Amino acid sequence: MNRKQMAATIDHAVLKPEFTEEDLTKHADMCIRNKVYSMCVKPCDILTAKRLLAGSGVKVSCVLSFPHGADSTPVKAFQAEQAIKDGTDEIDMVMNIGRFLGGDDRYVIEDIRAVVEVAHQHGVQVKVIQESGFLTSGQVAKACKLAYSAGADFVKTSTGFGPGKATPGIIDIMIKTVGGKMKIKASGGIRTWQDAQAFLEQGADRLGIGSTEAILNESTSDDHY
Repeated sequence: MNRKQMAATIDHAVLKPEFTEEDLTKHADMCIRNKVYSMCVKPCDILTAKRLLAGSGVKVSCVLSFPHGADSTPVKAFQAEQAIKDGTDEIDMVMNIGRFLGGDDRYVIEDIRAVVEVAHQHGVQVKVIQESGFLTSGQVAKACKLAYSAGADFVKTSTGFGPGKATPGIIDIMIKTVGGKMKIKASGGIRTWQDAQAFLEQGADRLGIGSTEAILNESTSDDHY
């Protein structure tokens, strides 16, 4: 895999709460220079990201109900509508982790489906973040099945702000559970070229990375995302 091929799989994460518009500008320049797939931003930054990336071919993706997934379902649906209106190309929503761990499968499915229905009306893909560091292996598989039942396009490992990170074991479970039916995004704790390449070779379709340039330059990042 070469640098260009790697870059084309990366959603570059610009999600830290302290990031300013100046930070967004710097990150957008990096995304354009390296031709990553998308720049993933907070909902309040979609309009700015869209302007900064205009004409570059780099897409805008955004998080939704981040990082806990705890907004009510109508609020999540509204957030999706607003994000699409502002110009996002993809949505990375956080599953309601507490409802999932409490066994309320119907709530989880309907919560995801509410966002999916809004997004798919506009041709926008939805990734469901499990925050898999909270989950057992069996729960990772179950969460994948619920996301599939709700019509989502991707399952995704982590927000990068919770416990744990993307691991080969978690990606293996995702592939065995929904591989071929859904796409898979490894996100959280990816800090070396070797780790990024290994996830892609294992079968991940997309990578969520905060230290994109360091990884593409094949150096090790000390970023905590």
